Amino acid sequence: MHIPDGFIDAPTSLAAGAAAAGALVVCARRSGEMMEDKHAPMAGLVAAFIFAAQMINFPVAGGTSGHLLGGALAAILVGPYLGALCVSVVLVVQALMIADGGLSALGLNVVNMALVGAFAGYGIFLLARRVLPATRGGVMAASAVAAFLAVVLGALAFTAEYAIGGAGGASLTRVGGAMVGVHLLIGVGEALITALTVSAVLVVRPDLVHGARDLAAKPVPVPDRAAAVRG
Repeated sequence: MHIPDGFIDAPTSLAAGAAAAGALVVCARRSGEMMEDKHAPMAGLVAAFIFAAQMINFPVAGGTSGHLLGGALAAILVGPYLGALCVSVVLVVQALMIADGGLSALGLNVVNMALVGAFAGYGIFLLARRVLPATRGGVMAASAVAAFLAVVLGALAFTAEYAIGGAGGASLTRVGGAMVGVHLLIGVGEALITALTVSAVLVVRPDLVHGARDLAAKPVPVPDRAAAVRG
C-alpha cells in the first residue's frame, strides 16, 4: 500500500498532498476540541503500536507479504480525527527515516491509509455496531469488519489514483486486480489483529476505546454504612 516515488504522476501527487494537508489541519483542530487528557498518552501508544506492527510482515500469496495498515484500529481506539493523525505521523516517520513510501507520494499514502482507513473504517464500524450486540464480542466483530473493508477501500482508492495519474506502465485492469486481490487477503490479517487488539484494551480499560465508550465499566455503588448500621 505504500506508494513509491514516480508511480503516480506529479499533478495527481500534488493534488493528493494538498487534500491530505487540508484534511489533517481539520483533524488537528477537531482533535484539539474533542480530546480529553487521557487521550494524549493513548494516541502516542496507538501511533507507536502501529509503527511497530507495520514492521512485521505476514505472507499473503504468491510470495507477496502484507502488514497492518492501522487506520480502522486507530479510529476505533482514539476516534477518527485523532486516529488519522496517528497514522499520518507514522507515515511521515516511515517516509523520512526508512524510505517506506516516497516523499512525493506521501500525500497519496496519507489519503489511502490514514484518511480512508480512519474515516471509512470508523463509519463502517459504527454501522456494524448498530446491527451487532452491544457486547465485547459485538465490538470485536464490528472492529474486524471495519478493518477488513477499510483495507479494501484503501486499495480501491489507490486504483482510482492510478486511473487518474498512473505512471507505472501497467494497465489499470492489471493494477486494480492485483491491488484489490492482494488486499482482500491482507484485510483478513488486518481484521484479526484489529479485533484482538481492541478486545485486549476492552478487557483492561474499556473507557479508553473511543468506539465502545458505552461498554465502559460503570462504577460500583458504595454501600451506605450509616444506613446499614441504622438498619
